[in-house]
Amino acid sequence: MNVLFLCTGNSCRSQIAEAFGSRFVASGHRVWSAGLTPQGINPRTTQTMDEIGVSIGQQYSKDLDEVPVADLDLVVTLCGNAEEKLPAELESIRRIHWNLEDPADASGEDDEIRRVFRETRDDIEVRIKQLLGACG
Repeated sequence: MNVLFLCTGNSCRSQIAEAFGSRFVASGHRVWSAGLTPQGINPRTTQTMDEIGVSIGQQYSKDLDEVPVADLDLVVTLCGNAEEKLPAELESIRRIHWNLEDPADASGEDDEIRRVFRETRDDIEVRIKQLLGACG
């Protein structure tokens, strides 16, 4: 299954999903992430993934035109904005929506913000494993 994880900025949630998806996708299949308005990877995203030994150093914030849309089997939107403003070229592709809060919006002390990023990361990992059948 070739999967696109789509969000607004492609800076947090979709980057995490791409990293886990790349680890768990079946051989011969691919995953991508993209943003409606790419903003670069949030440094806390990189730190949060590094904590569990998953490097996203090879990833970058992508625009939809960098994804081979014709090869996609599934689009997973990770925020309400991406679901509401889904580009026309993706409308005929099977879709799933995960309405995940943006960890970049977290406020408070550094420990609280890190906790939110970790919770988001862990939630996405579980969802990816379920989606790609990697549990067990």
